[in-house]
Amino acid sequence: MKEYKLKSYNVKKDIDYKINYDGELNAAQLEAVKTKEGPVLVIAGAGTGKTKTLVYRAARLVEEGANPENILLLTFTRKAALNMLKRASMILDERCGKISGGTFHSFANIMLRKYAKLVGFNENFTILDKSDAESVIGIIRAKLGYNKTEKRFPLKHTIGEVISKSINKNTLVEFVLNSEYPHFIDSLDGIKVIQMEYQKYKKEKMLMDYDDLLLYFELLLKGNEEIRKRISGFYKYIMIDEYQDTNKIQANLAYLLASEHKNIMVVGDDSQSIYSFRGANFKNIMDFPKQYPECKIITLEQNYRSTQPILDLTNALIENAREKYSKKLFTKKEGDLKPVYVETDDPNMQSKFVVQRILEIREEGIPLNKIAILFRNAWHSNDLEIELAAANINFTKYGGIKFTEASHIKDIMSYLKVSHNPMDSISWFRILQLIDGIGEKTAEFITGEIAENNKGINFLKDLVYQGTEIGGINISQYKKRDPDSKLISQPATGKINYQKKYYKDLYKLYVMLGDISAKNLSPYELINIVFNYYKPIFENKYDDFNRRAKDVESLLLISQRYKKLSAFLSDMTIEGTD
Repeated sequence: MKEYKLKSYNVKKDIDYKINYDGELNAAQLEAVKTKEGPVLVIAGAGTGKTKTLVYRAARLVEEGANPENILLLTFTRKAALNMLKRASMILDERCGKISGGTFHSFANIMLRKYAKLVGFNENFTILDKSDAESVIGIIRAKLGYNKTEKRFPLKHTIGEVISKSINKNTLVEFVLNSEYPHFIDSLDGIKVIQMEYQKYKKEKMLMDYDDLLLYFELLLKGNEEIRKRISGFYKYIMIDEYQDTNKIQANLAYLLASEHKNIMVVGDDSQSIYSFRGANFKNIMDFPKQYPECKIITLEQNYRSTQPILDLTNALIENAREKYSKKLFTKKEGDLKPVYVETDDPNMQSKFVVQRILEIREEGIPLNKIAILFRNAWHSNDLEIELAAANINFTKYGGIKFTEASHIKDIMSYLKVSHNPMDSISWFRILQLIDGIGEKTAEFITGEIAENNKGINFLKDLVYQGTEIGGINISQYKKRDPDSKLISQPATGKINYQKKYYKDLYKLYVMLGDISAKNLSPYELINIVFNYYKPIFENKYDDFNRRAKDVESLLLISQRYKKLSAFLSDMTIEGTD
């Protein structure tokens, strides 16, 4: 009898690839792009073509028959995802534009719109941006009476930061307070009450903030097995960029999304994790093989940006890391210039050296906009900014405001300016409003008398004493010109009038300014006196005064180089004009 053997209809045919992958990619990139099934960890050293690898893998999946809508590309920013898909479309065709791409937050929003009722929301819930979220917290803070407490209570912005960081860092509110706002640890119970009321308010009003998008999406996947299987089954191929910058919730979401097939590729570099302050945890990339013991690890080591001497230094630094994925970056780019390590005696010598090198490089024909200076923290540039301005070098600062434009530095400088020039109405207007109880109208009136009517600093003393005549005009006449004044004409007593709550503080300001104006002090000595006066205002005005205090330290260090206040004020104020 003749035997028949059934043949599979799904015979894999050779694919006539439109893209020459072998010619476009190096060996490690090609291995990552060709790997289609299972978990993959791609350790992409700096400048090794990480984005190119993701773009070509997305295109190859489409060429091999994957439905673009079943491919999910999650990136750090929405713009990055759009750029990757645009590049994929350019090297293949418009099908790549149908790949699902975006951030964790944007993807969570799309999913929650479909399944909102399963987490207790309507599909038309509103997303609160950071400003709106802080406004809600402010409403709750005031409603609970924390805006009128005898002891200083954190502002709405700080409360929002603490709550958000506790979520993104997967830790308790008290831990965030202890590490970043220790001066508010006594407010812990109040912040917890506000946090509970905030969550309740959002649920009642059908509102979600950015953190809620991740929290409720995780809740949806964990609490509804059928939905998890449906979503995971639909997105058959998952790629995640910058995995070292994901937080704990995002890592959990990645595992849940890949739970049905484990076709997940995460790309990143443990040596480039810099967002821990936002809750990012480099442990996610270190623990990926623990989550998927069978995962393939591919290391991209060929660098396309730097020369080998620079990479040799980079390799030596990376090798000293306690936890790491070992990599040996190399390049085909020629060059024998080695990086230069310069050690200076102090920050100012460092700044002077950098300025000197910038001027030398410019003389060699390199334009200023091709020269970059990198800092680990924004405040590290404080001293250099003054030296750049002194050398008439224009610069743009990214990742933080210019040192001299920081509000707390402008406050301190304003005190110094009015002591140097009592006619400086702009600085008077600023420092007067730092006093509790003085608004724009009162500040404008006092400034006018001091600066415009030439009554000088002594006007402050005259103003706070009862019945004193000012320039032949009895103080009672100011009632018509200063709507807030409640002074009445009576004999001079030599005592401060307490009918206005800010008179005592005005007198303190007068004493401090008189003290620094009467003495021949150095800028360093003057700033110490000013800050001693300003410190209570500083700590009351800024919840993050601990962080801002580093700028004050920088200001003191800079001031030590000057003997005269006029020179110091000039260098701190004048910007380079090229």
